[in-house]
Amino acid sequence: MAETIIEPIEPFGLSSKNRKKSLFSKIGVVGAGRDGRNIIRLTSSTGLEVIFIEVNQERIDFAFERISEGLDSRIENWGLTPGEKRAILGRIRGSVDYHDLKDCDFVIECIRYDTETGERSTALRKEAFKEIEKVVSPEAIIATNATTVIISELASALKHKERCVSLHFPIAHSDAKILEVVKSIYTSEHVYNKVLLFAKLIKYETIEVHESNGLVSMRLMAVLLNEACQMLLENVSSMESIDRLTEIVYGMRSGIFKMADIIGIEKIVPLMEDMFNEYGDKKYKPSPLLWRLYRTQQLGTRNGKGFFIYEKGKIAGQNQ
Repeated sequence: MAETIIEPIEPFGLSSKNRKKSLFSKIGVVGAGRDGRNIIRLTSSTGLEVIFIEVNQERIDFAFERISEGLDSRIENWGLTPGEKRAILGRIRGSVDYHDLKDCDFVIECIRYDTETGERSTALRKEAFKEIEKVVSPEAIIATNATTVIISELASALKHKERCVSLHFPIAHSDAKILEVVKSIYTSEHVYNKVLLFAKLIKYETIEVHESNGLVSMRLMAVLLNEACQMLLENVSSMESIDRLTEIVYGMRSGIFKMADIIGIEKIVPLMEDMFNEYGDKKYKPSPLLWRLYRTQQLGTRNGKGFFIYEKGKIAGQNQ
């Protein structure tokens, strides 16, 4: 008579009890401004569940509207199907309560820029980090999407400092799939390697950047933009010609002036001032042209007028 082998059946069941949680099963985003919405859309598009925090229901509804509009554009121009759009939106949830982040593996702070000053308050970021840490597990990663903030300063007030990183998602165009990753003085190698895995999940390449105001992308951007503005002031060439040259010669998807409009003048000017104050080098000091646009609230594609004038997101002409 054959021996009867007895094994527990629980590991073969469909019950969710004791099931090992997959890495990055849920992503949190705090703040659904333009940068936040971009992160929400791209993470949800890769199949991840996303919950974002906003200050009120009106901001939540506005975020969903803009994300939906962005997906409609991808249906028209990039082959996304209506069914895929519904699936992407179905993986996104908005909330006003930080406690809804409790099951997240990775939370990214993206508090909006002030629309008038272009500033993102370090104090508000620190408060957001503390609120996030109160509700997430000790293993969850907490990040900020920033170019000028020093992540070690944000992490210093937390109990689990080793799980904090800084990220920067360039959003000048949809093919800019590269992520600047900044470790703080506390960040563990385990956490850094998990961030690299997250980048692979969303199909982004990564570069490691040491803590530095402006990182790599915005320091290069600031110098190129200032020089382009100086050439415009000297009447070396027209704005359209300079833009076209940067596209053709340097392979930029958008010319330098159009790229500034896309990023937002309200972000660029304070960011360049931060870098000038940090490094003391006048090459980072915003050009008088940038200050003129900033002070007159000609901020770029966001409000339809910057270096260029825009109609429904398309260039309608130069801003003379």
